[in-house]
Amino acid sequence: MRISCVRPIPCMDRQACIALIRGHIKDEHLVRHCLATGAVMKHAARHLREDEARWERIGILHDIDFEEISGDMQRHGAAGAEILVKEGINPTETEIIRRHNHLLHQGSYTQPVEIVLQAADSVSGLVIACGLVKGGNLSDVSAKTITKKSKEKSFAAGCDRDRIALVAPEIPLPEFYAIALAGLMEIREELGLR
Repeated sequence: MRISCVRPIPCMDRQACIALIRGHIKDEHLVRHCLATGAVMKHAARHLREDEARWERIGILHDIDFEEISGDMQRHGAAGAEILVKEGINPTETEIIRRHNHLLHQGSYTQPVEIVLQAADSVSGLVIACGLVKGGNLSDVSAKTITKKSKEKSFAAGCDRDRIALVAPEIPLPEFYAIALAGLMEIREELGLR
């Protein structure tokens, strides 16, 4: 598959994205979250007939600044964009990552890639939590399981159901859960799951 990027900025492949986040993120759980978000983005892009590599790259890189901001959510996204500009990442992708901090930009997402990033950022944790309940066996999880667990507010409480629901106009939620699960199944070993 040929990937087109705005010239002269080169596209960064998946392995280079992973190397870049590992240079900025030491917490393995956060690295896995970034990989999981990227996997969901890739599969959603496939469903929506968008650029899979581009969407996966955005998902992987979206929290590159998280450790460096030390919890300062007023800087999250903007600090990541600064890192990515220095790395020569495509400006449109950098801008999407800069604006993904829903605490600062909530209600301003109009592009499908922005909307799906909001949902993927939260649904990845929900799906992983479903897998952990099944003893780490993601293949025992179904879209029906995720739908049921999403209704339990105490289950994976950190996963923002409102952000997941943003995707519904683009992809109905049960279908999105199936897409997210398929994405995570593809990289389950990288996530420490079976």
